[in-house]
Amino acid sequence: MAANEEDSALVKLELACSDLRTLLQSSANLEKDLEEMEKKFDSIDEKLSTAAKRVAPLQSLAMAAKALETRINRAVSPALGLLHSFKLSESFQKKLIELSDKLSIEKNPRKRLKKLLKYVQCVDQLNEVINLVSRDGEPVIQKLQEVVEFLSRTKATDQYRTQRLKETLITLKALYESEVDAMRFDGLLDEALLNLQDEFEIMLQQMKHQNIGEQQADEEADQTVVSDLGTEMEVQVLRRIAETLSASDCLDICIDIFVKVRYRRAAKALMRLNPDYLRTYTPEEIDEMQWENLETAISLWIQHFELAVKTVFVSEKKLCKQVLGGLPEVLIWLECFVKIADKIMAVFFRFGEGVARSNREPQKLFKLLEMFDSLEKLKLEFTEIFEGESGADICIRFRELEKLLVHASSKVFWEFGLQIEGTSDFFAPQQDGSVPKLVRYAVNYLKYLTTETYSAPMAKVFRTEQMWKAGILSKPETDENLLKDAISNIMEALQRNIESKSSSYKDKILAHIFVMNTYWYIYMRSRNTELGKLIGEQYMKQKYKSAAEESAYMYQWRAWRPLVRLLEKEESEEQDNGTKATAAFVRGKLEAFFNRFDEISQRHARGYSIPDADLREQLREATVKLVVPVYSEFLNAHSKLLSGESYVSPESLKGLVGQVFNGTDRTSNGKPKRRDSKDTVPGRNSVSVEGELKNFRRSRSKSIDA
Repeated sequence: MAANEEDSALVKLELACSDLRTLLQSSANLEKDLEEMEKKFDSIDEKLSTAAKRVAPLQSLAMAAKALETRINRAVSPALGLLHSFKLSESFQKKLIELSDKLSIEKNPRKRLKKLLKYVQCVDQLNEVINLVSRDGEPVIQKLQEVVEFLSRTKATDQYRTQRLKETLITLKALYESEVDAMRFDGLLDEALLNLQDEFEIMLQQMKHQNIGEQQADEEADQTVVSDLGTEMEVQVLRRIAETLSASDCLDICIDIFVKVRYRRAAKALMRLNPDYLRTYTPEEIDEMQWENLETAISLWIQHFELAVKTVFVSEKKLCKQVLGGLPEVLIWLECFVKIADKIMAVFFRFGEGVARSNREPQKLFKLLEMFDSLEKLKLEFTEIFEGESGADICIRFRELEKLLVHASSKVFWEFGLQIEGTSDFFAPQQDGSVPKLVRYAVNYLKYLTTETYSAPMAKVFRTEQMWKAGILSKPETDENLLKDAISNIMEALQRNIESKSSSYKDKILAHIFVMNTYWYIYMRSRNTELGKLIGEQYMKQKYKSAAEESAYMYQWRAWRPLVRLLEKEESEEQDNGTKATAAFVRGKLEAFFNRFDEISQRHARGYSIPDADLREQLREATVKLVVPVYSEFLNAHSKLLSGESYVSPESLKGLVGQVFNGTDRTSNGKPKRRDSKDTVPGRNSVSVEGELKNFRRSRSKSIDA
C-alpha cells in the first residue's frame, strides 16, 4: 500500500515538473515578444515625432486661416446686409413714387383712403430701412476698415484681393456718407413726410361738427348726442399718419397741425350759433347793455356753454384719443385736447365773469341763478371731460366762475333787501294810497324766486356761502330753512318800509287806505303760491291779512263813522220827544249828512284808490251796513216831518255808497274811472251822486222859501 502511494506521488511530481518546464519556456517566449514589440513602439514613436515636426507649420497655417476667415466674415456679412438695405431703400422709393401717382389720380374717397394707408405703410418701411442704414452704417464701415488694415499689415492674402477689398471699402464709405443724409432729409422720405402732413391737415379739416346750428334752432333737439367726427377708416388712417410722423421726428409738427386745425373747426362750429354777445365781456361794457339784450345774451350763453361742453368738446376729445392715443407719449392727446378747448372756454369764462362782476341790479339775480344752476348741472361732466393734470387750469377757472356767481347772487339778494329798506327815506308815499310799485315789484320778485326753477339754486347759493363761512365740517340748515329765513328778512324789510311810509301821511284816512291796500295786495298775491307755502299760509294770514283788515276797520272808523254820528239821536231829541224837533232841524242834519257824504265822495274820487275789486266790494258792503241802516232809521224816526218832501231813499243811498267805491277804481295811469254820468242809483232814473245831492238841496231850499 505504501509503495503504491509513493509511485503515485512520483508520477504527480513529474507531471508538475513537466508543467513547470513548459511554463518557463512560454515565459521566455513572451519576454522575447515583448522586447520585439518595444522595439516596434520605439520605431513608431520616432516616426510620429518626425511627422509632428513636419505637420506643425501646416497646423498653424490652418488655425490662422480659420481666424482670418472669422474676422473677414464678421466685417463682410454686415457689409452685405448694409448693401441689401440700400437695395431695399431703392425699391421702397420706387414703390412710393408709384403709390403717390395713384393717389393723385384717385377720386373715390374710400379707395383713396386704402391707397393712402398703403402709402403710409410704405413710408414706414422706407423709414425703418433708412434708420437701419443710419444706425448700422458707421459700425459696419469701421469693421471693414479694420479688416483691410489687418490684411495690409499681415499680408495674409495677396495684394490683388487686398486692393479689391480696399476699393470696396472706399465705395461703401462714400455711398454711406453721401446717401444716408440725403435719404433722411432731402430724398423721397422727406417728400413723403411732407405729403403725409398735408394729407393729415386736409383730412382733419374735412371732419366737421354736424347740425350745430340746427340743434340751436330746434328747441326740442337733443343737444347731448355726440356724433363721431370721422369714419372708422378715416380715423385709422389719421392714427397711422400720426404714428408715422411721430416715428420720423415730426411729432411737434403733427401736434401743431392737429391743434390748429381742430381748434378752427370747433370755433367755426360754435360760430354758427352767432355768439356776437361774447364780444362784450368787461363789467363796464355789460353795465352799458340794455337789460333786454343782456338777458338774451345770458340765456344764449347758458345754451351755448352747455352745447360746447357736452357736444363739441366731447367729440373733439374722442377724436384726440382716437388719433393721438397710440403715440409713445401716453398723455399727449389730453394736452392737445386742452389746447383746442382752452381758448374757446376762455371766451365763455370771461363773459360769465364779466356778468358776475357787473352792477348788482335786482333783476340780474334770476339770470345769475340760471348761470349757476347750469354750471352745477355740468360740473360732474365738465370734470370728466377736462380730466388729469392738463385740464386742471380749466377746471380751476370753472370753479372760480362758480364762486363769483355764488357771491354775486348772494350780494344781489341781500342788497335788494337793503334797497327796499332804504327807499322809505327817499321816495314819497303814494298820493292816492294805492300799492307802491316797490311792493308790487318785491312781492312778484319773491314769488318768482320761490318757484321751482329758482328756489333750489338760491338755496344752494345760501348753503354754499354758509359752508364757506362756517367751514365744511359745519352742519348747515336745510335748504328750505335757509331760503325761508332769507325771504322772511326781505318781507320784514318790506314791512318796515310800509310802516315808515304810512307814518308820513298827513291824511290819516289815506294812511289806513295805503296800509290796507298794501297788506291786502301782499296777502292776496302770496297765498296759494310757493311763496305762501314757504313762509306759511297761517303766518301770512296773521301777519298781512289781519293787518289789512285792521287798517280797513280803522279806515271805516275814520272815514264813515263821523258821517253816521251826524244822524244818531241826541239827548235833546229824546227829551223833547219831537216837540222841539222842527223840519228845519231835521233838514239841517240831513244837509250836514249829505255835505259830509259829498266831501267823502269827492275825497274818494280825487285822492283815494282801492285797486283790488274784491277788497272794494267788501268795503262797500261793510259801509252800506254801517251807513244805510242808520240813515233809514233816521228817516223813519222823522217821517212825519219829511212827509211830502223830496229826499234820498235808503236804496238810493246804497247806490250812492256803491258809486263812491266804484270811483276809487283807477286806471294804470292813476286817473279815476268815474262812472257818475253812467251809473244809476236804485230807485232813481240815471241820477249821479252829485245830481242826487243837488236835487235834495233844491227841494230843501223850496220848502224853506215856502
